[in-house]
Formats: sequence, C-alpha cells, structure tokens
Amino acid sequence: MSHYNLILSRFPRHHWFTLLLLLALAAFQSPAKSAASTPAAPAPGEVKASVVRINSTQQSWNPAQPWEKNPPNQRRALAAIVGPQRVLTTSELVADATYLEFESPDGTHFAQAKVIAVDYEADLALLGPADEKTGKLLFEKTTPLAIAAPSKIGNTLEMLQIEENGQTLLTPGNLQTIDVTSNFLPGHGFLTYMVKASMQSAASSYSLPVLLDGKLAGVLISYNSKDQICDVVATDIVSRFIQQSANGAYAGFPSLGISIARTEDTSFRQWLKLTDDQGGIYIHNVRKGGAAGTAGVQKGDVLLAIDGHAIDRRGYYQHPGYGTLFWGNLIRGEKATGDAVTLSLLRDGKPLELKAILTREEESSRLVPDYTFGKAPHFLVKGGLVFQELTRPLLESFGENWQSRAPLNFLDAMANPEKYEGKADHIIFLSGSIPTPATVGYESLRNFIVSKVNGKEIKNMQGLIAAFKSNLGERHSIQFAEDDFTIYLDAAASNAVDTQLIEHGISPLSRAE
Repeated sequence: MSHYNLILSRFPRHHWFTLLLLLALAAFQSPAKSAASTPAAPAPGEVKASVVRINSTQQSWNPAQPWEKNPPNQRRALAAIVGPQRVLTTSELVADATYLEFESPDGTHFAQAKVIAVDYEADLALLGPADEKTGKLLFEKTTPLAIAAPSKIGNTLEMLQIEENGQTLLTPGNLQTIDVTSNFLPGHGFLTYMVKASMQSAASSYSLPVLLDGKLAGVLISYNSKDQICDVVATDIVSRFIQQSANGAYAGFPSLGISIARTEDTSFRQWLKLTDDQGGIYIHNVRKGGAAGTAGVQKGDVLLAIDGHAIDRRGYYQHPGYGTLFWGNLIRGEKATGDAVTLSLLRDGKPLELKAILTREEESSRLVPDYTFGKAPHFLVKGGLVFQELTRPLLESFGENWQSRAPLNFLDAMANPEKYEGKADHIIFLSGSIPTPATVGYESLRNFIVSKVNGKEIKNMQGLIAAFKSNLGERHSIQFAEDDFTIYLDAAASNAVDTQLIEHGISPLSRAE
C-alpha cells in the first residue's frame, strides 16, 4: 500500500473530504514560497502614500500683443514622489506656470511647489516644496516610489488615479509598442511606451504615474480615448532624468546637431555611392557649434552607424531589448551630455570614422527657437510700429495649418537657418502697427524681416533697440530684407507717440532680456 493510501486508511471516511481539501490548499499555496523574495505590489492604500496632486496655474503671453498675457488657466495632475520631497511630473504641466501647488491625496495638506529641473523636450519636470516647513509637513508620512526595471512588450502596466473621494483606481494596460516619438514638442523624439488601456475619467487625470509591479515605470502624457492608447514616457528616460537632476545642475539630454533624410531612393543611393548592403541616412544640414559639426561632420555625409549600431536607409537600428527603434534613441536615449560617440560615415563613397562629444543644444541659441516657456517675448513698440522676435509659437499663432498659412519668408528662415549664419542671431520682423500719427501710410505693413535700422545691421532685439536709441537725426530708416524695401519714421513724432502709448497703458514699450 502506498504511503498516501496508508494515511487515508487511518482516517474515518467522513474525514477524507477534509483531508483532501487541506492537501489541495497546501499544494496551491506552496509555489508562493519560492517567490517570497519578489516584493509584492503595494496595496492601493499604500500607493497613496507615494503620490501627490499638483495644482498648476498657467498664463502664456499674447502673441499679437507681446506686452500682455493671455487669461490664466488651471490644470491638475497626479504625480509620483521619487525622492525626499521630490515629485516627478510633465513639463507641460509647469510650462508658463505662475503658481504651482502640492496637495495631499486626501486634500488636507497643501504646499507651494517650485521647479527643481525641467526638460520641455523630454516633457519631464522635477518639483520640490518652495517652503521647507510646509513641505516637511506635507511629505512627512510619504514613501518615494522605486524606479522599475525597463518594461518589455507584453508587460501589464497600471495607470494610477485617485478620485476626489480618495478611491484609488489602478487601470491595467498592455504594453503593445515601444517607439521613439515626439509628444509635447514636435521634432523632439524620446522613447515612449504605447499602452492599450480603457481609462476612466477621474480627478487629476491631466498626467498620471504608471506602475509596474508597484514601482514607477513611467509618466502618462496623453490618452487617445478613441483608440484607447496611452502614451507613456519610458522608464529609461524617466530614470536618466531623475539621476541627472539629483545634483541640482541639470545638463539636459544631448543632441548630435544634424538634420537628416532617408536614403531609400535608388538613384539617390547611387549618387551617394552606397552599396546595396549598406543602410545609412543622408546628412543635409549640420548645426554650427553642435556636436557633429565640432567633430568634423559635413553636409552631404552619410551616417552609417553610431557606436557600431548600424542604421538602415529609413533611419532605424536594432535595439537589443526593444527591437527596431529610430536612430535618435542612440543619442537621446542612451547617452548623456559630455559622452563620446563614434560616428561611422561615408563621404564621397569612402568610409570615415569620427569621434563626437555630445552637447546640449540650448533653445535660445537657435535662429528660430522651438519654444520659449518661462520667458517673456522680446519686442519693441516704436511710434506705433510693433517689432517682434520670430519663434515657433508665434508661427503657430497663424492657425492649425500654420505650415502653409504662415508667411513664406518666416517658414524659409525656420527651415534654412544657414542662410542667416553670421548675419542674425534671431529673426526680427515688423509684426504690424498701432494707428498713430507716426504710422500713417504704414497700417498694412506686417511680417517683413528687418535687416537694418539707421544703417546698422540687426542681429537681435537688443541691437534693434540700440539702433533706434543711438540715432540723433530727424528720422529713422528701417530697411527690410525683402527687396531692400525701406521705410522712414519721424523721430520727434514717434517719441511723442511713445509717451502717449505709455500713458494709455502699453508698458513697457520694449523687452529684450
């Protein structure tokens, strides 16, 4: 008789069922012992100790009247605590913010917040309390979330929400795709998780923490309710941002400083002397002073590989964990400012290797900046003529189809900044005029790029202001880049108008810092 049957034979018949049930329960629970070393996901109540709400009041500048602001608006988000009195959220939430506030999940404690580090391109921001005393009270019983290991396709991620009544919502979603995409700012791609999930409308849902096994896996930055797809800043990017922000001197994600084109066209490939087994992307512009330009990369080179990672003719490479990714991740997703990379190039059909030291491209150094968050626009009102500095946000004010509706001279300056190299730091243009005695006949003039004022070349707003102030003659001459077109402004009349404009509430009349 077997040992198992022997045990059963010693039990009365009516106890057999009880014994079998106990054995079944033991068998079901036994695998848990082997997984005891794996930390369990925190319960909903515990998760609430690792998040805070953020209340943001934002107020942007009026592109048509740069001396005043638009009406304010409010946004609310739920954010993860990632360190002692440190909170991670999106840069979109803090952009042009006039006031930021932490709020405990139960709504009983508040503390004014301040920005510790922000990266508008990666759409991430690290916040801390503005006041040490109130901050200590708010964060006294909180527990920072640990950072999860990088996720894989097929993982189940959880979007964390907390209702106004304190109820915790954990919405599971399947990680379907990992890609390099632009989110908050067009043209700035970063590693992003695309998660399929059916999200509910809840309080503080503007931005949310995303969890994997109770640890922070990313930050939800957008949700498409039609397709039920969540865009989540990937763990790799979140982790690097937090690490680089730790010492208080955030350097930012680097860039190579090139613009590229695909090499799929057969005739184009033949002209570039590319063989059939070579991939590569064509470099059609190299930014002066950028990492690539400093290393010796030239317009017309073909980039074949970065640090040995071959780039195909569409601009993709094979990541060991994520599969096919856009080449930009080799720079912005894998490296930090100051790191060195090896660039494998083809120049005139001959292979070439160059070492590049990666740098951060400051937005303020661009001819046409992509964004100006937290900075008041540069402008000058002279005699009723309104001069402004060209930026992408100003171009976007031309409407939804601004790429076709904005003036062609502006679009050309943004697309071909090399035309202005050495001539201008920023594009200064006449945006319009206020009807005054000094602007009679000029009412219809707008969107002309300024080249000279009183004979002096204009490279930036500071130069424009100085050119008007330095002129002691009876009239000002304003020369435009378009067809060397010149207009004249009576000096005495314009000075009188300036005084009247200030009296009528337009103050200041200029800003260049």
